[in-house]
Amino acid sequence: MARTGSDSAEAHLPAMSVLIPASNEEALIGTCLDTVLNSAWSRPETVEILVISNGSTDQTTSKALDYTSAFAEKGWALRVLDRPEGGKLGALNAGDAIARGAIRVYLDADVELTRDLLSDLFHALDVPQARYASGTLELAPSSSWITRAYARIYAQVPFMKTGVPGAGLFAVNAAGRLRWGAFPDIISDDTFVRLSFAPHERVAVDAPYRWPLVEGWRNLVRVRRRQNAGVDEIHKLYPDLMKNDDKPSFPTRDKLKLALRDPLGFAAYSGVALAVRLSPAKTPEWSRGR
Repeated sequence: MARTGSDSAEAHLPAMSVLIPASNEEALIGTCLDTVLNSAWSRPETVEILVISNGSTDQTTSKALDYTSAFAEKGWALRVLDRPEGGKLGALNAGDAIARGAIRVYLDADVELTRDLLSDLFHALDVPQARYASGTLELAPSSSWITRAYARIYAQVPFMKTGVPGAGLFAVNAAGRLRWGAFPDIISDDTFVRLSFAPHERVAVDAPYRWPLVEGWRNLVRVRRRQNAGVDEIHKLYPDLMKNDDKPSFPTRDKLKLALRDPLGFAAYSGVALAVRLSPAKTPEWSRGR
């Protein structure tokens, strides 16, 4: 059911739709929407924000609706969908079904944008050719020592340093969105979309965004296991997409350099990887994909 304080028809379609799936995110949705609201935007076209509250049993929906007036004052439309069904992929599909912007930004509810990011994404995607874009990922500060140690190495993995990972935030233009229909029922939506584009079609803009890792050993192992399972699933179900995988190698000599420079961090990072390999495979449930 759509619950929105801004259903009136607008004379012009928005230039961009920002889709935010949110399941029991009452503690985070406000901060996310604050950063969207503070975005710089100098174009005459507007931006629409779609919060898709999927299966939430907390105050996610009402907290999102509290921002209706603030977005209206900015000249942007906020719509909130309250879906009893859970599931991130279903939420994305529900949002896509009503989104009106040619450029689609898919944003996790725990991500914080910087002021210029939406504008930079628009300029990167305002082309006729199919394009995928994301910002410059910055890891949010962690509260647990193990996550802080893990993050120091994770941030230096070649894929994170040189690629366009799109973790927590990715965007496509209209031609790019035609690369797939509905989001399939898979684990890793961000990997699926990223690999739907050749490396030369993916753009990293300079503006950063902040993305948190989960806290604690068990959560790091759980999410790393889920990430691996997501990639394996795409290998199996969509082998043709793997031709677009440009993930750089991580040579042993580079790992040794990191281990010597930060032995605690490397022990945390490699320990999580080893635990995932040694632990029995299970069917992963949805969780924040970090």
